[in-house]
Amino acid sequence: MPPAAIMPPAEDSLLQATRSHFDAVEDVRIEPIAKGGSDRKFYRVGLTRRRASGGGAMSLILVAYTAQKEENRHYVRIAQFLETIGVRAPKIFFHDEAAGLIWVEDLGARDLWTFRPPAAGGHAAWPARRAYYQSALEEIWRLHTRGWEGLARFKFTLQIEFNAALYRWEQGYFFDHCLGRVFAGRVDPAAVARVAAEPVWGRIAERLAAWPRVLVHRDFQSQNVILHGEHAHLIDFQGMRPGLAHYDLASLLHDPYARLPAEERGALLDYYLALGVRKDLGPNRARFDEIYALCAVQRLMQALGAYGFLGLVKEKPEFLPHVPVALGSLREVAATVPGLEAFSELLAALPTA
Repeated sequence: MPPAAIMPPAEDSLLQATRSHFDAVEDVRIEPIAKGGSDRKFYRVGLTRRRASGGGAMSLILVAYTAQKEENRHYVRIAQFLETIGVRAPKIFFHDEAAGLIWVEDLGARDLWTFRPPAAGGHAAWPARRAYYQSALEEIWRLHTRGWEGLARFKFTLQIEFNAALYRWEQGYFFDHCLGRVFAGRVDPAAVARVAAEPVWGRIAERLAAWPRVLVHRDFQSQNVILHGEHAHLIDFQGMRPGLAHYDLASLLHDPYARLPAEERGALLDYYLALGVRKDLGPNRARFDEIYALCAVQRLMQALGAYGFLGLVKEKPEFLPHVPVALGSLREVAATVPGLEAFSELLAALPTA
């Protein structure tokens, strides 16, 4: 039985709440925005103020959240934290914690996904996409390099760090919700169980957990980077936690929504690494590439598990068409990782449609 749907707030209550937080409001218009697999509800709010108070129109984004996920309550503090370390993100206007409502700056509807290549159904040329992706990489570089120092000055609660248990959870999420649900009846359960029980998964988790951590976005993908003017701005960062920069990079460059060609992924990865030398990136390129490949495997397993869970448990079938692309990327990366030969064989045997 799927979980009960979260009922969105009544529009009248949102109108009233908005009027109570903004002075001299003459007119308020609220339009729902469909957004991803989140349990939050998003609205575009248009305000018109009285002439006597200066007049003028403004647009805001209203976020309605529930207590179902603890991380939702931390969005405002993280946005304020990002501002202190110079990372671009939407400005917070008001937060009504009792009602679970946040009014934030409307940066527009253009995101990195808007500039996806033709293979992903887009029309953007590489030069335009490259400039915006480079801007996004510059923002995430600032988070990765300034996060710890900024956190020492700006106290707030982070989500659980990427440790061995969390990496193991991501692996299990894939086996349970992708192979166990999306491919139920089309793959041998005994073969899945054998591969899932291999010791290599524990070794990967321990290997990544031992690597130096930075602060990571956690869901750094094309739909979570808004383009305002010529600059990228981060959104949906409430899952921020200590982890590996390699994981954020793999999230963006192997994003199934965007389907970046291999040559573009390589050029963008080179761009990020050229921004500066850091100990957490490894002593040389070979070591970086090793950890990056492991993080790409983890991220793609997490994404595929999410598509299965959201598509079949949360009854959001729009996520299921992304499975073949993500699976193709996972096959490609897993084939480069020593010790994942049996896993690669299992992936190769999966039906493609």
